[in-house]
Amino acid sequence: MNRVTPALATALGALVLTALPAHAADTGGSGTHLAHRDSYGTKATYSPTLESARAGGPPSGQSARSYQRPPAGFTPVFTENVSRHGSRSATDGEDADLILALWEKAEAAGRLTGKGEGFGPEVRALQAAMAKVGYGNLSGLGKEEIQDTAARTAARLPSLFAGIARDGEKIDVVSSGQGRATDSADLYAGALADADPALKPLIGATRTDKDLLYFHKADGGAAYRDYLANDQRLADTLAKITDQPKTHQAATGVLRRLFKADFVAGISGADQVAAAQAVYNLYAIAPAMSEESPGGKGWGMQRYLSTSDAAWFGYLSDAEDFYEKGPGFADSDITYKMADVLLDDFFRQVEAKRSGTGNLGAELRFTHAEEIIPLAALMGLPGSTKPVTEARPYTYASNPWRGADVAPLGSNIQWDVYEKNGRFLVRMLYNEQETSFKAACTPMAKGSKFYDLDELERCFGRS
Repeated sequence: MNRVTPALATALGALVLTALPAHAADTGGSGTHLAHRDSYGTKATYSPTLESARAGGPPSGQSARSYQRPPAGFTPVFTENVSRHGSRSATDGEDADLILALWEKAEAAGRLTGKGEGFGPEVRALQAAMAKVGYGNLSGLGKEEIQDTAARTAARLPSLFAGIARDGEKIDVVSSGQGRATDSADLYAGALADADPALKPLIGATRTDKDLLYFHKADGGAAYRDYLANDQRLADTLAKITDQPKTHQAATGVLRRLFKADFVAGISGADQVAAAQAVYNLYAIAPAMSEESPGGKGWGMQRYLSTSDAAWFGYLSDAEDFYEKGPGFADSDITYKMADVLLDDFFRQVEAKRSGTGNLGAELRFTHAEEIIPLAALMGLPGSTKPVTEARPYTYASNPWRGADVAPLGSNIQWDVYEKNGRFLVRMLYNEQETSFKAACTPMAKGSKFYDLDELERCFGRS
């Protein structure tokens, strides 16, 4: 049986989302967590209370008490989501292997710095923890993120789930078929059943739909994969962004924290960047593994990168995701057009509810950053509305897109559907924050987060 976490019990009561961000232990507390969050890119852990003041960025953190009430007489009749899996270990041990080989060479030559002496044992311990969890598998934190998100969903929509139980409606659960997504689906479903045991017999076994939730690797992603492999403009743009003097300066800065200057000087420029990138990748994944750290206090990997160097490598990671998965180039939709299949399913489920042809009370989907990021761009979600040109490439100064905001670990998009006398309204949550649909869609009233389904069909070209 799934464990009921303390946060789950809290969510079912007051539902006040004010917890300290989960990876604060690895960033020096909540204040520095907010200041440095961008540097983690899409490896940032889930934080539904995160404040985002960036112009054009995703909505800021929201108290449960501040959710808009549905218009008079409207009651919830359906909910659906798509969620990225929770925090996980690294997908393999290559980064740790690469930097440990260099560290051991420096140790043998007596060329470690004082800080560097502690780095090797720290990396070995982190590597062992990830191997124990299983490379690419959910960490302890990842499991809690998913369970707690489910608990908050149940607490936000008590009458919906009571109605599902009363009427015997089904809850469909579907994943990409990848282990961490399937595990997330099972944990989410289990947390719903823990919140209301009457739901348990109504929750279907998690099924796999690769075309829907792993579309970047399915038949529908063939043109996209060709773009990644063969588009010269993409390759040239990423090479130009990466191969800047600042990258080499940051790489030297990272390695000089670990190794003596003469040792660093003996490493070729390309190898310096590769080694520093490995250090950064361990830094980025460490918060996701915080519960597996000694005493659960965090791995302290931020000690081995300056704030500015971590921020630069975070920007390089975001630039790659922006061009390969996100808004990308203004004259092309190749990075996000394939997400049509997922957006279409959102509409199809609501339309089935309206027509009475469906028997579901909830549709729950679990997937990956490769699906969340293009869906956000396709839908025009906050932070994902601004593509770039070759003349004005992606930079932090000119563009609000940040991986840590758009698709952190555990990120999610949810549509809650309300009905009154045959009229259907939809309210969207993006990482559990009430979020307006794109500007072309008109809400039912000025300032409202509720939209007529007919209006959404019109503004997304479905009518």
